[in-house]
Amino acid sequence: MTLRHALLSLLTAASLAATPAAFAQSRDHFSICWSIYAGWMPWGYADTQGIVDKWAHKYGIDIDVVQVNDYIESVNQYTAGNVDGCAMTNMDALTLPAASGVDSTALIVNDYSDGNDGVVLKGSDDLADIKGRKVNLVQFSVSHYLLARALESVGLSERDIETVNTTDADIVSIFPHDDVEAVVTWNPQLSAIEQLDDAHLVYSSHQIPREILDLMVVNTDTLKANPDFGRALVGAWYEVMQKMAAGDEAALAQMAEAAGTDLAGYRHQLAATHLYTDPVEAASLLRGQALLETMRRVAEFSFKHGLLGEMAPNPGFVGIQNPSGVFGNADNIKLRFDPTYTEAYAASQK
Repeated sequence: MTLRHALLSLLTAASLAATPAAFAQSRDHFSICWSIYAGWMPWGYADTQGIVDKWAHKYGIDIDVVQVNDYIESVNQYTAGNVDGCAMTNMDALTLPAASGVDSTALIVNDYSDGNDGVVLKGSDDLADIKGRKVNLVQFSVSHYLLARALESVGLSERDIETVNTTDADIVSIFPHDDVEAVVTWNPQLSAIEQLDDAHLVYSSHQIPREILDLMVVNTDTLKANPDFGRALVGAWYEVMQKMAAGDEAALAQMAEAAGTDLAGYRHQLAATHLYTDPVEAASLLRGQALLETMRRVAEFSFKHGLLGEMAPNPGFVGIQNPSGVFGNADNIKLRFDPTYTEAYAASQK
């Protein structure tokens, strides 16, 4: 299922799930979901090691942490209201829940992709040679966004290539096929493809730092009614970040195993991931004007590809807000970047 089809299939469900009656209430049981990705493995570790439970119980609540094998399905589950929060990219937060009318808050910026997403060609190490090729990727995902930025960097556009929608689960296995000429994907699939014959990484997210952001996104109404939910998630996240910043090999080895690799392989993926282990740095990004500029670029790409919905008249149809201001429609704010929980945690550690 493409992101566009996933979006359309969820419009009705999301409109029901987004009603204030469904979320704007005080409660003590919550759920979040995540999928396999270098920057999100800490959520699985925090779950299995009881760190999420510890922080949840500190605030007198329970939080279920659910791993979903398919990334897009995890975002769909959040958009449909089946979980209260989900690990997702900034682009998918805009084009799936927010564009579907689900008021969503980016509570935590986990990391930005600093090489974890890449464009791979066969038979050439020159990006310009992508012209005229078919490119396999998850259409309308951050891989598609990265492809657009890559093409732009060598004076090309999507008119110069042909995209072939391919699930992230299949993209490694199809690369050796003779009819596959280029792929765009993310880790761990990217690392696996780089090891195959005639694979040449010609462009990566390292060239566009802080544009592909990985977030923990939660329902805004749920968060407003239950701020301890946000405090517990932030506390659990940064407890794990302290371990990672200290190079805790036992913790890293467990994350590596859960990611289907070894410690060296996981460290290779982390080298291409700018983890926000410092809450002060993370809060600065969430608060800054540069973030709104990034989201403007993402919104323009999304509008061009019809990902904001058929009724969207322009890229600013969905309002996006952080403390620096609003991009888009101030009367339709559905995606918010909130640094206050991260800042409160940082202040508590002084």
